[in-house]
Amino acid sequence: MHTLSAHQNNPAASAFELAAIIPGQLRVIKRNGTLVPYTDDKISIAITKAFLDVEGGTAAASSRVHETVARLTAQISATFRRRMPSGGSLHIEEIQDQVELELMRAGEHKVAREYVIYREAHAAARRQREAQAKAQVAASDEALLYVTGKDGQRKPLDTKRLQTLLMEACTGLAEVDAKRIEHEAIKNLYDGVAEADVSTALVMTARALVEQEPNYSQVTARLLLDSLRSEALGFLGLAERATSGEMGELYPQALGVYVAKGIELELLDPALAAFDLDRLGLALQHERDQQFTYLGLQTLYDRYFIHKDKVRFELPQLFFMRVAMGLALNEADKNARAIEFYNLLSSFDYMASTPTLFNAGTLRPQLSSCYLTTVPDDLSGIYNAIHDNAMLSKFAGGLGNDWTCVRALGSPIKGTNGQSQGVVPFLKVVNDTAVAVNQGGKRKGAVCAYLEIWHLDIEEFLELRKNTGDDRRRTHDMNTANWIPDLFMQRVFDDGDWTLFSPCDVPDLHDLTGQAFASRYAEYEQMAQNGQIKLHKRLNAKDLWRKMLSMLFETGHPWLTFKDPCNLRSPQQHVGRVHSSNLCTEITLNTSADEIAVCNLGSVNLLRHIEDGKLNVTRLERTVKTAVRMLDNVIDINYYAVPQARNSNLKHRPVGLGLMGFQDALYQQGIAYASQEAVEFADESMELISYFAISASCDLADERGCYQTFDGSLWSQGILPLDSLQLLAQQRGEKYLQVDRTERLDWQALRERVKRGLRNSNLMAIAPTATISNIVGVSQSIEPTYQNLYVKSNLSGEFTVINPYLVHELKRRGLWDKVMVNDLKYYDGSLQKIERIPADLKALYATAFEVEPRWLVEAASRRQKWIDQAQSLNLYINEASGKKLDLTYRMAWYLGLKTTYYLRALAATSAEKSTVTTGTLNAVAAGGDSALQAAPVPPACSIDNPDCEACQ
Repeated sequence: MHTLSAHQNNPAASAFELAAIIPGQLRVIKRNGTLVPYTDDKISIAITKAFLDVEGGTAAASSRVHETVARLTAQISATFRRRMPSGGSLHIEEIQDQVELELMRAGEHKVAREYVIYREAHAAARRQREAQAKAQVAASDEALLYVTGKDGQRKPLDTKRLQTLLMEACTGLAEVDAKRIEHEAIKNLYDGVAEADVSTALVMTARALVEQEPNYSQVTARLLLDSLRSEALGFLGLAERATSGEMGELYPQALGVYVAKGIELELLDPALAAFDLDRLGLALQHERDQQFTYLGLQTLYDRYFIHKDKVRFELPQLFFMRVAMGLALNEADKNARAIEFYNLLSSFDYMASTPTLFNAGTLRPQLSSCYLTTVPDDLSGIYNAIHDNAMLSKFAGGLGNDWTCVRALGSPIKGTNGQSQGVVPFLKVVNDTAVAVNQGGKRKGAVCAYLEIWHLDIEEFLELRKNTGDDRRRTHDMNTANWIPDLFMQRVFDDGDWTLFSPCDVPDLHDLTGQAFASRYAEYEQMAQNGQIKLHKRLNAKDLWRKMLSMLFETGHPWLTFKDPCNLRSPQQHVGRVHSSNLCTEITLNTSADEIAVCNLGSVNLLRHIEDGKLNVTRLERTVKTAVRMLDNVIDINYYAVPQARNSNLKHRPVGLGLMGFQDALYQQGIAYASQEAVEFADESMELISYFAISASCDLADERGCYQTFDGSLWSQGILPLDSLQLLAQQRGEKYLQVDRTERLDWQALRERVKRGLRNSNLMAIAPTATISNIVGVSQSIEPTYQNLYVKSNLSGEFTVINPYLVHELKRRGLWDKVMVNDLKYYDGSLQKIERIPADLKALYATAFEVEPRWLVEAASRRQKWIDQAQSLNLYINEASGKKLDLTYRMAWYLGLKTTYYLRALAATSAEKSTVTTGTLNAVAAGGDSALQAAPVPPACSIDNPDCEACQ
């Protein structure tokens, strides 16, 4: 890895890597490749010179011109900072384009014309200098450039190899130009440049073209592979460098060497050496390296590939085979299964979750994604739970903690005759533990605390993420969620009262659900009125509901999750209770003092199963069957940091199969997200996944046996997820539940088969896929498109993200040009205000805040009826107000959702673009309902926040 001082000594090649070294600031890539800080003064000087040329010195010194220059400079800077809130790199040409555009928009046409003439004159001068240089080279018959090798020796630039790399990078991709990349890259090189930095120059050049043609993202990834191959193959002693074509021979050789080296360095499980590595090596498909986008490959390189002393000696196909071998260790025919698993992963049809990708095949195979715990109401138990958090977080687990059992502020402590400080001080310790134990040094620790909303500390709990107040009672680095019984929602609907209790006074409430909860809760309320329970508080349910929504809008927390649908539809209600969800609100498993629930995740890539505009059902069935087998294998291979997790996982064997690329699948079918067709597709696709997953688990039960607690479960009674809706309706009342119950497949036959046995207690959960969707290059989970063009910054650097479907459709209609690119940037990736965009495209390519939230909720409701667990559902609300939030979240409960995740809200009144200098892509501006005066909501994990990747 290059150091900063190395970059300072070699400025022309610094931009690509330095972007990831110095985050949070804007930088400018000059034409010679050097990287300099972005400053306003140079823009101001350039505009002033243009005014001088047009109006002369005296006029240009006028207050009008001075104010105009200052205003335009501020607008230009605000545009870039809004577009790249986490910092990033801009090419000098992009800045000059924006100057030209702002001059035109300001009506300064003469000055803009002078500026264009100025730019063209300088460009002509550069072209002349380049032509002269080429002529001199041709006349002397010498090489254009010399490069410096690793040994310090100078040698001519190998233009033939460079052209081969570019030809391979552009093969099979439409509207990309290898010659253009070569020409632009060579212009930015200098005599004596390090040979390794030639690849960097190629990557930088191709990367700058992504916003003009999305296929350049794949070109960039393929060019990046040249550096990755040199690093890995050199470390393994196989070759100093290799082209893509040469990897057809090198990959089979590399697998055995790689496994041996990994075992020698104590990074890989010695059991991998027992595989037939020659057979597996021949199964590697080198051409699948060509599938990656730049973001996907860079993410793999930075955070997933095995390394020694920061040297990555893993390559993409070795990586996928390592994971496949790690998941096939216990298979009878482990070589055949490893190849089967490899083909599923490397084809991008399915992707395992991040912990599985991190750790499969290593000495510490912690493959599970999230852990759910219940914290007991005693000091030893509380600190044991915090210790468990630390151990689980150390090995890349995300955490969901249920804190409802812990007594409230003011409750008596029998052992000391004192009073409890309540839940909040302990949550501060949990928060700091998550910061201190950062998932094996690979990413930040991540935890979510859950509290049932009858808990007397709930009002303080709601305020944990506020930026004001006593910081000792604030948790800025952890997530929080409300655990809401149906009775509370019914009282909100009926404008009733609500009573808060300390759990030490109402110890059985947390385990009760449905009508049993409602009946017992009413008894406790009566006891409080009679004076039998001293410590309580009575308030209006709607007032508490409004505060919950207000805090959600202001701080992004606590999330709203619903206790009764999670429990009444749980197939495992005969052996326990669901006391909370997990870090990302998609897991609904039982927890107790003896059991820490474990979720084992993976996601089907829907896009890969759309062929000729429709879902390929046969391919989907094949994918799901293999995926469920891989997930079931995780349970037996997994490393368990605490015994309660092993006990729970081996006893119940839950897994969570989800999906990603939902938005891409809609694009491929020409379906707008905000449409009834999209709702129907959500229903159809999830029904198929559910049917095939349950069938696959039946197959595994025939082969391997049922899970231990199968008898007495809903499954054993032939009650499938769809049927469990009736159980919820019976307890809640049909008045409060409206879910479409259409079914298309032969579920009755499957019901009879399920009664005979199932391998896994739980099978489906839709996780956010925050990172793995980047790896395979599709939209995340069930998310709508956030913006059609934006810059994404994460731990791997910065990446231009552009909607390829939109670009290709605009090209087909003759609407894609430089002006369109600028308009997309100006309107933050939205099409709605661009007049020349046809109405059908505005509907099809509407972005997240342009899709009414009811469509998100309705599609989620259709999925939820097929899912035995839950789904990570982000809600996007434009022109947010108290009324809109109230309506949306009531609708979520009414339509049978089990959980919701982040609220992404934009207020009804936003700041003018010209005044915006900082903020995030989805910052909230104050406005709308007076009860919802908002601070910026933290960025969603699906967009720009690496903290939430524990699920995927």
